[in-house]
Amino acid sequence: MKTVRSLRFLFITLVGALVLATNIAHAADPLPLWHDGIAKQSIVDFVEKVTKPGSPDFVPAAERIATFDNDGTLWCEQPMPVQLYFALDRVKALAPQHPEWKTQEPFSSLLKGDLKTALAGGDHALLELIMATHAGMTTVEFEQVVKDWLATATHPKTGKHYTEMVYQPMLEVLAYLRENGFKTYIVSGGGIEFMRVWTEQVYGVPPEQVVGSSIKTQFELRDGKPVIVRLPELNFIDDKGGKPVGINQFIGRRPIAAFGNSSGDQEMLEYTQGGKGARLMLLVLHDDATREYAYGPARGLPDVKLGAFPAALDEQAKNQGWIVVSMKDDWKRIFAFDK
Repeated sequence: MKTVRSLRFLFITLVGALVLATNIAHAADPLPLWHDGIAKQSIVDFVEKVTKPGSPDFVPAAERIATFDNDGTLWCEQPMPVQLYFALDRVKALAPQHPEWKTQEPFSSLLKGDLKTALAGGDHALLELIMATHAGMTTVEFEQVVKDWLATATHPKTGKHYTEMVYQPMLEVLAYLRENGFKTYIVSGGGIEFMRVWTEQVYGVPPEQVVGSSIKTQFELRDGKPVIVRLPELNFIDDKGGKPVGINQFIGRRPIAAFGNSSGDQEMLEYTQGGKGARLMLLVLHDDATREYAYGPARGLPDVKLGAFPAALDEQAKNQGWIVVSMKDDWKRIFAFDK
C-alpha cells in the first residue's frame, strides 16, 4: 500500500514539475511562433521597457495604446480584401432587385465575372460598390448579413473560412500586449460595422475598440421600434491620413505601438512615432508565396493595387527605425491550419 502511495506521489510530483516547466518556458518565450531575430526581440524589448516600473521608458497602463491595421496585418488580404469579396457576393444576391445593373458599371462586369474591368474605375468604383451593397438596412440587419456570409464564405485559394485566414504570430502579439496592460485597437480602412461583427471572437478586440471607415447612419422608428439605418452616403474613410484622424477622434490617445503592412498605414506609424518616449512601429512584409502570398513591390516583389508595400515605404522604415517583419523568415507558422 505504501508502494502504491509512493508511486502516486511520485507521478503527481513529476506531472507538476512538467506543468511548471512548461509554464516557465512559455513565460520565457511569449512569442513561440516567431523565429528568434530582430523583429521578435524588438517587440519583447519594447514591452519590457515600457512596463518595467522605474524604467526611464515606463508608460502607465492607461497610456499603453497599440493600434493594428487589419487587412494584410492581422488576416489575409489577397487576392482581394475580404470585405470586397463580401460586396461582390452581395451584388449577386441583390441583382434581381436591380435590373439596371445589367448595363451599369461596375455591376455589369461583376455579374459577368469580369473583376478586372469592374475595378478599373479605381476608388470611385469601389465606393459605388460599397454604397450599393452595404446600405439600405438597419445596423442589426447588416450585422446578421455579415454573420451569415462569414459562416459560409471561403477563401478562393485555401478553401478555408475567412476567419481562419488569421495570422497566428500576430494573435500572439495581441495577447502578449494585453497581458502586459496594453489596450489593443483595430484601425483599418475596412468598414467599421463589417469588422465589429467578428473582431472580438477572432482577435479578442471588442467592438468599441474598432476604428474603421463608415457610411452615414440615422435614427428612425420602424413599426414603433427604434433602429439605426445605414444610408448610401460616405461618412469617413479610415485610411492613410485618415487613420491618425480616426485615432484622435475615437481613441483620444496617441498610440505607443502601431502595426501595419502597406502604404495605407504609413501615416499611422508616423503619428505613433511622433509621440514622446519609447515607440514601436512595425510593418509586415508579405514575402512568402508558398505559405501565403508575395507582394510589394518593395524588394523586387510583385506589385499589387490593394495593399501595396512600395520601395519608398521600405526605405522610410529603414531610415526611421521601423521594424519590417518577413513572413517567410520571422514566422514559424502563418495560419492555424499550416502543417
